[in-house]
Amino acid sequence: MSTTTTAVLVLLLPFLGAIAGLLTGRRAPGFARPLAVLPTLAAAVLAVVVAWRQGGGGDAAIDAATRLTPTGSVPIDLALHLDGFAVLLAVLVGTVATCVQLYSTAYLRDDPRYPSYAALVSLFTSAMLLVVYSGDLMVLLVGWEIMGICSYFLVGHYWETEAARAASLKAFLVTKLGDVPFLIGIFALAADAGTFRINGILTTAVSGGIDHPTLVALLLLAGVAGKSAQFPLHTWLPDAMAGPTPVSALIHAATMVAAGVYVVARLLPVFAASTAALVVLAVMAAVTMVGSALAALAQDDIKRVLAYSTVGQLGYMTGALAVGDRGAAVFHLISHGAFKALLFLCAGVIIHAAGTNSLAAMARMSGLAKRIPDAYWTMTAGLLALAAIPPFSGFFSKEAVLGAAEHAAQGNGHGIPAAAGWTVLVAGLVTALLTAGYATRLWLLAFHGKGAEAAGHGREPLAMNGVLWVLFLPTVAFGLAAWKLPAWFDGGSLTPTLTTSVLSTGCALAGVIVMYAAWRKTVVATARAPLGAVAADPEAAPAVSEIEAIATHEQAYGGIAAACDPGDPSRLLLGPLHRHAVSGFHLDAVYAALFVRPVRGAARLAHFLDREVVETYVRGAGAAPGLLGAAVRRAQTGNVQTYLSALLAGSVVLAVAAVLVATGA
Repeated sequence: MSTTTTAVLVLLLPFLGAIAGLLTGRRAPGFARPLAVLPTLAAAVLAVVVAWRQGGGGDAAIDAATRLTPTGSVPIDLALHLDGFAVLLAVLVGTVATCVQLYSTAYLRDDPRYPSYAALVSLFTSAMLLVVYSGDLMVLLVGWEIMGICSYFLVGHYWETEAARAASLKAFLVTKLGDVPFLIGIFALAADAGTFRINGILTTAVSGGIDHPTLVALLLLAGVAGKSAQFPLHTWLPDAMAGPTPVSALIHAATMVAAGVYVVARLLPVFAASTAALVVLAVMAAVTMVGSALAALAQDDIKRVLAYSTVGQLGYMTGALAVGDRGAAVFHLISHGAFKALLFLCAGVIIHAAGTNSLAAMARMSGLAKRIPDAYWTMTAGLLALAAIPPFSGFFSKEAVLGAAEHAAQGNGHGIPAAAGWTVLVAGLVTALLTAGYATRLWLLAFHGKGAEAAGHGREPLAMNGVLWVLFLPTVAFGLAAWKLPAWFDGGSLTPTLTTSVLSTGCALAGVIVMYAAWRKTVVATARAPLGAVAADPEAAPAVSEIEAIATHEQAYGGIAAACDPGDPSRLLLGPLHRHAVSGFHLDAVYAALFVRPVRGAARLAHFLDREVVETYVRGAGAAPGLLGAAVRRAQTGNVQTYLSALLAGSVVLAVAAVLVATGA
């Protein structure tokens, strides 16, 4: 079987599994789990085969294409482009999706909507693989939009809760808001290059054939900011935590948010053609990194901490792209995908064991680490990777990003503005400090609580714990691949530099030490405060299932009371900034004032005009003929004498009028 055929199977197997699952889910629910796991597992294995074959071929990419129906204008090709970036990212997508499907068989084993959920996850996976392997922008756009639709249904899986319904709608609208300029940018690229094929567009960009590179790059960047949750379109991602935890792992680790970074990496020469676009990308990355890290430091919901963490790590990736190093960006994307999937799946085990999403409530439970040792040890490794502590994978990939920024800041970036390098480097070091802080805080509050023994909710299934150890392996060992990957990533070196390694590791250790000291200072106050003071919903009992935990916690989160625990070490460290960080620096309030309220006001005005003006006109137009008909009907008495009298009177009136007119003339 050729490499191209194998790659096509990688795309088709999850898609066929999704169709089969949707068709047979209600009639034969027993087939739902095999149809969810086996096609995705087979696709992951074949993705490894494609990567092995492509890697054995050196740096040469594999291209295959067939012309679709002629458009009469710019042609659209069903094209595959398999290079080092594509095949490695496909392995990540297949591996994480398989782990999520396996995990979900146990996590949602009692959910009556599991068949449709599993089918949507498979379709989601197929759409992301289409984005990864596609060599044509229009075909890529198909996968791009299918992911948006799937995310809407998956985030809103628990539609019984208001939080899930609102989060799914918000995710859909915000990402679609970015997709409009993204589509315009694709059309502009095709108009200049005469093709939607990515290779043709890159050739045109390198030769200077893009007429307005800055405008095109900014249009594309708007779509990337929406999909990859970058400032200012990142607000949908933390709210998307209202969905099931396995969905969070899939979105944050291997699909959706990874798509935007991957597209910029593929089209990097288009962005490199505009210095202004690179500076904008660098500033956007810096604001995203620092702002999301501060917000993560103040969150009480364990999943929201990880969600803001994802936003920040995506900022590192876009920062690497801003300094022209797509190898470092994709390396961090793959590394982050492994340990972030691990962290979210561990969070699901913790929520199941603790009966709550609230870190403040967990801080008043003792013995949680002993009850879930698999989640404890694997999450510890995941948090160390997130904090970039050597020798875990996050250290190597994050150092590759900071090393690229240092290289650009010194003026060795081959046309990359030094300002972009300094912006990414400084923001990256600050974020390294904050990341280590909130990772330490999560670990301390979740596993080292002081108080009553955590209530038992049963042992976690083997499928959930086993997946954690599968993802533990790349979290620990994948960073060592930095010494092998450069041949696939443009031949550039991803080896950490001494300067950035010392600085970032020092920042990370400082963050750990400061957070631990703050926790030690507040742990006494935390232990003395009653549990009800920090529960997500003071009137709600702890829930076993995640749907109940999310329902109670997210509904109370609107008032941000749950995050205001006086014993939280983040309150001590952030001080007055804490209340702003809890709400994500009020960006949702700003959007509500600038966009939501005016749109709702316009809708109310349109409703008023429709009801009071248009409907009044319609009613009047119908009433006037009715009144006229009633008047005429009354004149029809059936009396001949009346008719003759009226006829005579009319004749007299006409005669008098004729005389008057003639006299006047």
